[in-house]
Amino acid sequence: MIILGVDPGLTRCGVGVIEAGAHSRLSFIHVDVVRSEPEQPQDLRLLTVYNGLAAKMDEFIPDVVSIERVFAQDNRNTVLGTAQAAGMAMLAAAQRGIPVAVHTPSESKTAITGNGKAQKIQVERMVARILNLNTLPKPADAADALAIAICHALRPAGAIQGGEREQHLTAAQRQWAMAAQKAGKSSRVRRAM
Repeated sequence: MIILGVDPGLTRCGVGVIEAGAHSRLSFIHVDVVRSEPEQPQDLRLLTVYNGLAAKMDEFIPDVVSIERVFAQDNRNTVLGTAQAAGMAMLAAAQRGIPVAVHTPSESKTAITGNGKAQKIQVERMVARILNLNTLPKPADAADALAIAICHALRPAGAIQGGEREQHLTAAQRQWAMAAQKAGKSSRVRRAM
């Protein structure tokens, strides 16, 4: 399975492509950053991001596009631009009939390091280690795009129910599944209130 990860951003939109093979074997294919110029009008910047992402999807023909979920930031303009860039990734994928998965930064950190609050350098080191890279992926947007692709590849198919299936998960996958299971329970509790 080819997974194209996207770390959305208006100025720098990270793109990472990996292949997930049998037995959770992950292989590096490509990493890059789609850039737009801050001096350009917003609509042209979004078009640049869209065109860059569409070109990557056409080149690598992924089976799924994994996008980092936008979360609230202090700077409203930054979060709006990030959300719009994520929308461009979703649009490009939808036009090509490619399924989209969205993962939070903490899900990505948990899947890769086993710690949802891991520092950026820890994530970068684990990305390099998992993909057998000789150097850390740069810039940070590129490393984050690979991390979100790896997160999707390592995610468990469902909640852990124990037994034989649990034995085949890595420690990071078990923690990821437990965090997802816990988040699901808390959201059900909130809906019931």
